[in-house]
Amino acid sequence: MVAVDIIFAPIFLSVLVYYLTKSTPQYTKYIALGWFIVEFFIAFSWYKDLPQVGFLELGNYLNVPQFGFDLTLRVDALSIAMLLLTSALLILVVFTSWEEKNQAAYFSLLIMFSGPIFGVFMTTNVLWFFIFWELTLVPMYFLVGIWGGEKRIYAAIKFFLFTHVFAMFMFVGFFLLFKQTGYWDLTLIKEAALTTPALIWWLMFLGFAAKLPVFPLHTWLPVAHVEAPSSISVLLAGVLLKMGAYGLIRFTVELMPETTKEFAIWMVIIGLTTTLFAGSLAIFERHIKRMVAYSSISHMGLVVVAVSTMTYDGLSAALYEMIGHALVISPLFLIAGWLHHKTHTWYMDEMGGIMKYAPYASAIFILAGMAALGLPGTMGFVGELTIIVSAIKAYGWWITIIALGSLISAGYIIWAVRRSIHGEASDTVIKSDFSMTIAEKFALGVFAVLIVYFGINPQPIFDLANQAFGFLGGM
Repeated sequence: MVAVDIIFAPIFLSVLVYYLTKSTPQYTKYIALGWFIVEFFIAFSWYKDLPQVGFLELGNYLNVPQFGFDLTLRVDALSIAMLLLTSALLILVVFTSWEEKNQAAYFSLLIMFSGPIFGVFMTTNVLWFFIFWELTLVPMYFLVGIWGGEKRIYAAIKFFLFTHVFAMFMFVGFFLLFKQTGYWDLTLIKEAALTTPALIWWLMFLGFAAKLPVFPLHTWLPVAHVEAPSSISVLLAGVLLKMGAYGLIRFTVELMPETTKEFAIWMVIIGLTTTLFAGSLAIFERHIKRMVAYSSISHMGLVVVAVSTMTYDGLSAALYEMIGHALVISPLFLIAGWLHHKTHTWYMDEMGGIMKYAPYASAIFILAGMAALGLPGTMGFVGELTIIVSAIKAYGWWITIIALGSLISAGYIIWAVRRSIHGEASDTVIKSDFSMTIAEKFALGVFAVLIVYFGINPQPIFDLANQAFGFLGGM
């Protein structure tokens, strides 16, 4: 299979799959699962073929020389990390959506989503990057707007408009880069060694920051998470937010390093504010899924701080935290949604005693929660520790204020566990049926294993980081 097929085939395959399985929708999930497994192994094969430094060339397509509109596909270690994460999460999302309603449409949209999201991480042409960036919004809009909660239409529209509008800032930045250099390709723009005007940097930063999202551009995310099906929340937090972090690294650090150094202190301030503000909101939140959403935003603030250091240590910590955040926050969202489905309430103070009735889900919720607050032996500890160490190296001891984020995390996680998992069971919990499908148990179990495995053995992720950021002195 050529590289371009993995991007465009799912877009057309999704329509075909929908019409072929409309009368037998139970088969759609098997097709989706098979396709995502194929994507994972293709990404893994590229990982095996990666050069020690630089990009693996995957081809040049749709050539329009007079406009530089070539679809140039290249991957490096940073791209591969995102591709492996994306395909792994899509596989697990199939299992957590095993009994989703209207399966033909649902899984067809997931297949459609996999095409442009792969394109985002595979192309070095900034114009195609923008096209794929925008195309990811289409299936996600319908997945939230059709399968979401009571306010799903409002949430889908806010998500779509907010991220689209700020993506236009990013596009204007790309156009100004083209005007300045005459190139659309990232590698050629980089070779031009231009002095990037502050305007271009801020246009791109705003586009990526809104996707992360950071304060004060975060307001779309809690709404989207609360209304989206929990499996789609996994993709929102695990994949779409990582598009923003990926863009920050690829375009601000790699493409505009000198300008990024100039504005690094602003990134630190924004990252710290995001971490502390979102964490503080999580402490006072009764709504279990909204609490997890604010936790997610808080951890992305840490990523921004790590990226701002522009050091090997900082970027490696950022990549590790990006992957760790996806694997830690996903089971929290899944179990929050599962608890709502079983108890018909979102509020933690209306639950209590769930450990007695659902020990498996409770144990994994506690494990993921402890990882979110940075318990040693989990991914959360390694991610937060490496970010704090790299930030201190870059900015000095005053940056230890970032450790307050961990203290705040401990507050809202322990409080959430106390209210919902332990304590005295409410009548609502006593009357609820906490049965769980084998597919759901499998997916949650995989998340739990990965959280502990990479917490004890983080080296595979740091090996990818070494390849991705070795030019900064890590090799």
